[in-house]
Amino acid sequence: MVEVLVLGALAVAAASLSGTLAGRPAAAPLREAARLLTAQRRRTVRADVPLTRIGVVTLPLAAALAALVVPFGGRAALSTSVGVVWFNAMEVVAWASVWLVGWGVNSAYALVGGYRFVAQGLAYELPHMFALITASLAAHSLDLRVIGGAQGGLWYAVWMPVAFAVYLVSALAMAFWGPFGHPLGADLAGGAALELSGPDRLVLLAGRYGLLAVAAGAAVPLFLGGGAGPLLPGWLWSLVKTCAVLSLLVWTRHGLPVLRMDRFMTAAWTVLIPAVLLQMFVVAIVVV
Repeated sequence: MVEVLVLGALAVAAASLSGTLAGRPAAAPLREAARLLTAQRRRTVRADVPLTRIGVVTLPLAAALAALVVPFGGRAALSTSVGVVWFNAMEVVAWASVWLVGWGVNSAYALVGGYRFVAQGLAYELPHMFALITASLAAHSLDLRVIGGAQGGLWYAVWMPVAFAVYLVSALAMAFWGPFGHPLGADLAGGAALELSGPDRLVLLAGRYGLLAVAAGAAVPLFLGGGAGPLLPGWLWSLVKTCAVLSLLVWTRHGLPVLRMDRFMTAAWTVLIPAVLLQMFVVAIVVV
């Protein structure tokens, strides 16, 4: 379970880094967390409270379960030969989580935010799966530990850059972060999280940062050679690479504009899918 705790700590660090990039003190997220823990919950008329709570709790749970198969230095909390499938399945759980929150609070803007995430998920999931399959195809395995160890002296990010780029884009969409923050968009006054307050809002935001950290951690064995590297132990190399990817993902929230949903969906179907399929075809030829 050490890997889960490390990725949880990185999620907290990502929140602090995001606040710093926005011009706030590094400790601002911790103060906000303390405020939300003591704030009173707000309820809307005829809200489905159990359904909302299930959605809120499920998001960080999905991030934690996905973190079980992410290896640090060749060792993962959950030893399974289908780690890629498990990791991808937890993303689908995240879809349900955000949609349940938007539906359960009985608010129009929140419901639109929930449906936005479902639409965004339908757009990014196919390119994301093809990117995962491309790395698995090259390593002849669905085990993240095997994929990381199969890269030897040449990272998959170097000879399959399209798949790596598509994975990073889909990682942002998975955490509805940065250019893909429409589910919590300001044009919806906060979207799916609009009616959440107190501990409920804190748990949902923690799950969002958790998804971002887990996506960054999974990028290391998939495309960056896992824990391979000179001088330092494997787990430390995994941590360094994860921090580098996570910093890049966090920066996009302040360095890139939010994309219109329709434009992203068009780009996903007409650009990302053909590009990553071509990349997978090239890898298949090389492997065969």
